[in-house]
Amino acid sequence: MDNFEGSFTVMVTPFTEGGDNVDVLALQRFVDWQISEGVPGLIPLGSTGEFLSITGNERVQIAETVIKQSAGRVPVLIGTADEWTDNAIAFSREAEGLGSDGVMVVPPYYSSPTDDELFVHYKRIAEAISIPVMVYNNPNTANVDLSPALIARMAEVDNILYIKESSGDISRVREITNLAGDKMTVFAGYHPWESIRLGAKGYVSVFGNILPRLSADLYALSSKDETALQARDLYHQVLPLMNAISGDLYVSATKTALRLIGMSTGDPRPPRLPLPDANVASLRQVLSKLNVLDDKAA
Repeated sequence: MDNFEGSFTVMVTPFTEGGDNVDVLALQRFVDWQISEGVPGLIPLGSTGEFLSITGNERVQIAETVIKQSAGRVPVLIGTADEWTDNAIAFSREAEGLGSDGVMVVPPYYSSPTDDELFVHYKRIAEAISIPVMVYNNPNTANVDLSPALIARMAEVDNILYIKESSGDISRVREITNLAGDKMTVFAGYHPWESIRLGAKGYVSVFGNILPRLSADLYALSSKDETALQARDLYHQVLPLMNAISGDLYVSATKTALRLIGMSTGDPRPPRLPLPDANVASLRQVLSKLNVLDDKAA
């Protein structure tokens, strides 16, 4: 499975009460639910999955659980980022050994590496494995902006094939496509409808955790000229939810939304705190308008 397309959910990590352990049963149920709702791909251990707040053993446990539970029904890309290149390589090899279909890698997020350092970082990862690499550009949190020119340079490496473009600048879709051609496939991180209409072939979706079927439909409708206006209407329908779970509290907000629809995945791990009451009230209103609130959970 190396021809990735569509709306892939970047998954939350369910924890047991108190956050002491990964809730494996909840994770298995979550995978099955996502797939039954039509999601064409899953990405555990991304930012939404709190990859910086888990142990090494839990990393393996999460990756192995998602891969086994998916059972080849949809592609699974494992997040394998680390500040140290050798660790990112080790995590990527580990993911490949567990049966992952690809890896998603945010750049080193503290050291502010140069373009040459970034290129070597990704090249070494790509050359260490035989599964595709999705580069993840998220300058808002990673403190690094991967320019279209640098992405085009990375595209010359054989299996650096995808980018999750989360700069928030939709013109990047056009620039990357113009510079890299068909050597690099763009997945939107923000502004999915606009990005898909500009040529993005996928969407890495946070709101897909909560409304997986609508997330999958958004890409499918947006990618076709004859249904583009229908897709725009759907986009406007779910945009309040996208906005409600964006920003610094996105992990807490996403997990709270899941609890409110009756799909509890526990609280986030520290330093993240449960969502403040005012935010919960606003989120409840958004979900109510989408008719997805669970009366008992709410």
